[in-house]
Amino acid sequence: MRAAAALLVGAAAPVAAAVPAAPLVAMQARFALQALDGREVTERSYAGRWLLVYFGYTFCPDVCPTVLINVGHALDSLGPLAERIQPVFVTVDPARDTAGHLRQYLAAFSPRIVGLRGDAHQLEAAAKAFHVYYRTRSLGNGDYAIDHSSYLYVVAPDGRLVKVLPDSVPQGRMTAELTRLLQAEP
Repeated sequence: MRAAAALLVGAAAPVAAAVPAAPLVAMQARFALQALDGREVTERSYAGRWLLVYFGYTFCPDVCPTVLINVGHALDSLGPLAERIQPVFVTVDPARDTAGHLRQYLAAFSPRIVGLRGDAHQLEAAAKAFHVYYRTRSLGNGDYAIDHSSYLYVVAPDGRLVKVLPDSVPQGRMTAELTRLLQAEP
């Protein structure tokens, strides 16, 4: 148990700290969502590639854009190794994060990041598989924010969840972790 806990590092967001981290063996890297072109996709759609999965939303004021900036820089730093990784951004706010809005938002960070959306049931199932917490919080006047856990999930080409990185991981460490994983693969 101590080894599994050592792999999970608490997120900087206070909401995530209230949710206990699950051991990697209890997590399943599964999802059935829609790509921005409307195609139904699952984790099997990316078979043979490493996945770097992040759950967030485009109206997030600070953590989500910071993570995506770091993902974009890490991919650039990886050079040709980055071709083996598919970064995936799963919105927890499909009402506001339309396909067009997500496409424009993600392009600002890296053209390699794939945006995925789903209906309430699909999103709930994907979040449950990754042990992601999210909850809508009213800000008044009809506006809202979404509290959510904030981790980067590294999924091996065979579908195993092999690493969970905190949202606060510096870009250099993210690049080093991904390099180590990619070079260790036979």
